[in-house]
Amino acid sequence: MATVVRLTRMGRKKAPFYRIVVTDSRKRRDSGWIESIGYYNPMAEPEVIKFDAERLQYWKSVGAKLSDRVARITK
Repeated sequence: MATVVRLTRMGRKKAPFYRIVVTDSRKRRDSGWIESIGYYNPMAEPEVIKFDAERLQYWKSVGAKLSDRVARITK
């Protein structure tokens, strides 16, 4: 199974926030996921980014790819 760490959209219309999740790369953006490792709220001032760095490192070590956006916000 090809796993990927990416964002899944939550929230309501015109007020999104995102969960950082590990999922199968073949699934749709908002379909089921394996594990939720954090969240990202771009609407808050300042932006809120909270994630479990240990779990992110674990998933990277077992071969999960990071999406472009997740790689950018978790630096």
